[in-house]
Amino acid sequence: MHWHSRLVQPQTLATSGFQSLATPTYRGSTVLFNKQADIVDDWNQAENGYSYGLYGTPTTLELSGRIAQLEGALHSFVVPGGQAAIALVYFAMCRAGSHALVPHNAYGPNKEMAQGLLKDLGIDVEPYDPLIGAGISDLIRDNTSLIWVESPGSVTMEIQDVPAICAAAHGKGVMVALDNTYAAGVLFDAFAHGVDISMQALTKYVGGHSDLLLGTVSVNTEVLKAKVGVTFKQLGLAVSPDDCNLALRGLQTLGIRLTHLEKSTLEVAQWLSEQKGVAQVFHPAFPSCPGHELWKRDFTGSSSVFSFLFTEEFSASQVEAFIDTLSMFKIGMSWGGVTSLALVYPNIERPGKDYAGRLVRLNIGLEHTQELIQDLERAIKTVS
Repeated sequence: MHWHSRLVQPQTLATSGFQSLATPTYRGSTVLFNKQADIVDDWNQAENGYSYGLYGTPTTLELSGRIAQLEGALHSFVVPGGQAAIALVYFAMCRAGSHALVPHNAYGPNKEMAQGLLKDLGIDVEPYDPLIGAGISDLIRDNTSLIWVESPGSVTMEIQDVPAICAAAHGKGVMVALDNTYAAGVLFDAFAHGVDISMQALTKYVGGHSDLLLGTVSVNTEVLKAKVGVTFKQLGLAVSPDDCNLALRGLQTLGIRLTHLEKSTLEVAQWLSEQKGVAQVFHPAFPSCPGHELWKRDFTGSSSVFSFLFTEEFSASQVEAFIDTLSMFKIGMSWGGVTSLALVYPNIERPGKDYAGRLVRLNIGLEHTQELIQDLERAIKTVS
C-alpha cells in the first residue's frame, strides 16, 4: 500500500485489552457498514444500530442512558443546551394554531421563544400564575397541546403544585413538560409526580464546572419517544462527544456536590435572612418562599441557587454597587458550577410585583462557606 493510502487507512497497531474507569470518547460523523444492505438512516440508534454521527456516538448514547436511568425515564435525548431542549419540546408538541401555557416565572429564553419565534409560527403561548395549581384547568382550551411547569421558578423561586397541574392537564388530554434543571433530575421525581416530559440543562449540575453546554429531554412512553424522536432527527441537534464525556465525568461527583451545595447554600441563605437590610429570602426550604409547603411535600432536597430582596432603604444603584463590591462571588450568568456567582435583576417582570432593582440571585459554589458569608457582609456594609 502506498504510504498516502496507509495514512488514510492504517492498520490498528496498539494492542487490545486496555481497561479504564473512564468512558471512551468516540468521535465520528461517518458510520461504516459491512455491506450496502445494512445501511440505515435512523435516529433510534440504541435499537436500530448506528447510522450517522449526527444522532450520537456511543459516548452520547452512554450519557443518554445514564440520564434516563437517573430520572426513571424510558429514553433521554441529548441536545446542545437547555434552550435547545426547550425548543425540541415545543416543536415536538406544538404546531401552527396550537395553544400552550407557560408560567410567568419561567426561564427567560423560554418566554422569549414563546413571544418571538413561536408567535411568528402561529403558536400561541400564554403566561400563567405559577401558583395556580388545579385552577389551570380553566385556562386549557380545545387547542391546548402543552403546559410547561418550572419548579422552583426562575429567580423568584415559586414552587408549583405539579401533581395538581398534571391531573388537570391529563383530564383534558394535554401533555405537561417540566424544566427540572434546579433539581438536577434527582431532587424532584418528575415522572412519579405525573410529568410527561422532563428536560434539564446539563450545563448546570451534571456538567458542574461551567465548561460545557448540553441539555436533555426525557420521556416515559413509547408514543412520546417516537414523537420527540422524529423532531429530534429533523432539527439536527448534534452534540459534541467531548462535551458528553465531560458530562459523564460530572455525573460521578453529582451526588457529593449536591450534598455539599445544599448545606452551604442553606447556611448562606439563613445568614442573609437574619440581616436587617434583607426584606425576603427566596429559597424553597424557607417559609418565606412561595410554595414552601409544596417543596416539603414533593422534593427530597434543595440545591445551590436562590434569591434575596434588599429592603426599600436600598436603592437600585446601591444594589448594583453591592454586586460590584463582591470579591469571592463572581458576576456571571448561569449557575450550578463550583464557583459562587451573584447577579442583580433590575428589570425582572412579575405581575403585581415591582422589585425596584433590589432582587439579587446567588449561586453558591464550593468555596469555604464562611468566606462567602464574610464577602456578602463586607459588601453590604460598604454600600449601606
